[in-house]
Amino acid sequence: MTDTADPADPPVPIVQAVDLTIAHGDMVVQQGISFTIAKAEIFVILGPSGSGKSSLLRDLIGLQRPQKGQVLIEGQDLYEGDEATLRRLRQRFGVLFQAGALWSAMTVGENLMLPLRLFTELPRKAREEMARLKLALVGLDGAFDLMPSQLSGGMRKRAGLARALALDPPLLFLDEPGSGLDPVNTARLDGLVLQLRDHLGTTVVMVTHEIDSVFAVADRVLFLDEIEKTMTALDTPKALLQNGPPRVQEFLRRGRSERAAAGAEVAAEGAAESTAGAATESTQAQPAEATTP
Repeated sequence: MTDTADPADPPVPIVQAVDLTIAHGDMVVQQGISFTIAKAEIFVILGPSGSGKSSLLRDLIGLQRPQKGQVLIEGQDLYEGDEATLRRLRQRFGVLFQAGALWSAMTVGENLMLPLRLFTELPRKAREEMARLKLALVGLDGAFDLMPSQLSGGMRKRAGLARALALDPPLLFLDEPGSGLDPVNTARLDGLVLQLRDHLGTTVVMVTHEIDSVFAVADRVLFLDEIEKTMTALDTPKALLQNGPPRVQEFLRRGRSERAAAGAEVAAEGAAESTAGAATESTQAQPAEATTP
């Protein structure tokens, strides 16, 4: 007799952390970390500097085994299984590192085609088409033949995000995507994250210290406390701001004015572009004056 899943059973979370202890040698950074992440959720890991945000991310992507506990990706233990199984599992997610981590000796296009060459059997022409498509998705249509050194900081972040998307993963891990960016480019990157979730159903796990990005994109926030050395809050940003622990509320109230200013600037740019476009269309629509022979 074959068992069948009960339709009433909840779906398997795309990411599950079970009682994690994160340590560097004998020094425990965080302990008792447990949470689940649903498909198409934007999940933010937040906390002060030194609270272990990036260390937790390394545990979640397979770069550092937790001292204790389990990390499950779509129900499969990330640290248990044969090499072929784990290799396939790691191809189910993409990672954007803080600095973009592009290979400096390769063009942007070659950087994007590298995972396609390593993990697929696509011919070069198809790899190039896929790479150009991903660059267009992040607004870098003309960057295929450029070197990473020719890109601005914001463009390098978007190129790194395009490479993380190369294999069409359902899950993305972003480590401080707004780090080093001005408020305007941070706001634009936030908009891109929302588009990935809304249009492609991508699940995003993001480590950040940008408070305003949290309110712009997060469905839920996990707060890591560097004093308690554990998670002290997990909820929506609004709920944590209104009813979270005092330290969490204080942390969330910082720095929101920059986001408002950035949003106003982006809106002003968009309005100016729309006005210019409308003026151009109006001019082009004017009938040519008749000339008298």
